[in-house]
Amino acid sequence: MVVKDITSIIEEFAPLGYQESYDNAGLLVGATNNKVSGVLLSVDVTPEVIDEALARDADLIVAHHPLIFKGLKRLTGSNPVELSVIKAIKHGISIYCAHTNLDSVWNGVSAAAAKVLDLTNISVLAPASNQLVKLVTFVPHERVEQVRLAMFEAGAGQIGNYDQCSYNIQGMGTFRAGENTSPFVGSKGELHHEPETKIEVVVPRPVLSKTISALLQSHPYEEVAYDIYPIENANPRAGLGVVGQLAKPQAEVDFLKRIKKMFRAGCIRHSPLTGKQIERVAICGGSGAELIGQAKAAGADIFITADVKYHQFFDAEGKLVVADVGHFESEQFALDIFYEVLTKKIPNFAVLKSNVKTNPINYL
Repeated sequence: MVVKDITSIIEEFAPLGYQESYDNAGLLVGATNNKVSGVLLSVDVTPEVIDEALARDADLIVAHHPLIFKGLKRLTGSNPVELSVIKAIKHGISIYCAHTNLDSVWNGVSAAAAKVLDLTNISVLAPASNQLVKLVTFVPHERVEQVRLAMFEAGAGQIGNYDQCSYNIQGMGTFRAGENTSPFVGSKGELHHEPETKIEVVVPRPVLSKTISALLQSHPYEEVAYDIYPIENANPRAGLGVVGQLAKPQAEVDFLKRIKKMFRAGCIRHSPLTGKQIERVAICGGSGAELIGQAKAAGADIFITADVKYHQFFDAEGKLVVADVGHFESEQFALDIFYEVLTKKIPNFAVLKSNVKTNPINYL
């Protein structure tokens, strides 16, 4: 097995197209054809994690936070990032990161935290915008199922909790094949009329190229006609944060104690209590304070996130509790996602969770 075999499994679940523009997800150290005998999963990559990979015979590290986030101008080992890169290259260890793409996909980091809290009726808190397109193509009737299924398998046709969604209209297509063609139907130089089905599917931009490739490979024509239209609908299955329901309402203090335990947090910073029961819960792993407004709009009684600044706690406005559980604590469940995704596809391969404590924040 090589690096590309592992990373393709992760990218099938969390395509790199879902990452934010400022991010640096993907393969950061190593080559796609490097051999892999074991994978080590970690939230961060540090020199200690590199040492652990060596000790546990893992030649690929899959992490949530990108090791290389800002540009490297030199490799002298003068800081932990440079030292980690040097060690990894020296010992043939590849490093791959899935960051905001893992945050934004359906069943991503925030949803994993919601699962730990047993939330139900989960939906995306801040659905991604400008991300959907309508793909339209024209297929001879006898090949419709073949082409449609290929596009579905590539990621097209997902609307909310429904998949394999399409709209189909039967009509008549016309074309005339030129001299240098090998037409599937019709004859060179003659106008041909072919009964065709017009297929329309919604496609997220991150899987658009994959869907087009599937369309071209499954379509019988040597020249495939298709149209792509941008649509303004938000993507209900992608975006930052989630919101869901508790099975039973809980008192605010009791719920804060519960999330402190479940997130293994050293402490929880929170806005003033509202005196209401906690029933609807919003979560955004990592730095999610900019979504406080969306959490209020979603009717959440509490918003769990990290890295909340002093003045941002005022944004709660007494309408909900903003709870800062810590950055590492809110994203630690990324390892569970990696583990589940990889072991489901390669159950007999060595996939290990790191034992190194990489959280740089400590509590007295």
